[in-house]
Amino acid sequence: MRITSRRGTIVFFVCLGIGLVALAVALNVGWIILNWREGVLLFFGVIFFALIIAGMIVNTSFLVRELRRSEQHDSFINAVTHELKTPVASIRLHLETLQRRDLPETQKQEFYQLMLSDTDRLTETVEQVLRAGRAGDKKAGREKSAVDVRQLVQECMEAARARHHLAPEALHYDESSSNGSGLRVLGSEEDLRTAVFNVLDNAVKYSTDNVDISVRLNTPDEKRIVLSVRDQGVGVPPDDLKSIFKRFYRVNDRSLMHVKGTGLGLFIVKSIAQKHGGKVFAESKGEGKGTTITLELPRSLA
Repeated sequence: MRITSRRGTIVFFVCLGIGLVALAVALNVGWIILNWREGVLLFFGVIFFALIIAGMIVNTSFLVRELRRSEQHDSFINAVTHELKTPVASIRLHLETLQRRDLPETQKQEFYQLMLSDTDRLTETVEQVLRAGRAGDKKAGREKSAVDVRQLVQECMEAARARHHLAPEALHYDESSSNGSGLRVLGSEEDLRTAVFNVLDNAVKYSTDNVDISVRLNTPDEKRIVLSVRDQGVGVPPDDLKSIFKRFYRVNDRSLMHVKGTGLGLFIVKSIAQKHGGKVFAESKGEGKGTTITLELPRSLA
């Protein structure tokens, strides 16, 4: 309901801005027609008119941008609140059950495992928010070393399998490289690990029940290392392909409400890629046809 209200506000300000600009143009044209012989007044009048129009455009653009940013912040707060509240409620429920009832040892162990899982979810949410802040800090992550991308990708794949309880064949790896010993990037290993894991984690989250993810690493030339992660999941509408890398952005689709997340994962990936002189982009043939996230990084030959 709040999102609909904000969109209505945005439309109002846009229409108001257009109306004011049109009124100013009409008044100025009328003034020029009436005073065209007064050269000096005409000159200053045109300049004054241009300044008024520019001010209206800037003001309207600023208002629309701030309203959209406020909407994104609200979506982020709602997502983070849900990600924090749900595991806390689950942990509390299990603790109260353990306190009030004398349960068999097997059920106790099951509860302990569930609480540990909820704790991991809480920790991941907090770390994701911290990573987003660190990703936006240009001074952070300046420490650099030669990072073996092949080993890093394989470790992240194992971590994704363990976190989502996936079979080994759910994520399959393929490599195409003319020089296998040269799959290195000069950068922050911690940041690169975060970026690769976020891409894999995002692919798993937006897959269908049958997770089938292809991870391909290749070197198209001596200057680049390209990691492509392709899933067979829900896909992305064409209009959202660029927006999914924005901070707090989540695809507005009711069928995806069950997907957990804060809308920060791909924003962090983009920030890390840019810090390392690389780029990231998404490809999809449409809804229900899967998505491919491609991460390009400059290759280190040292």
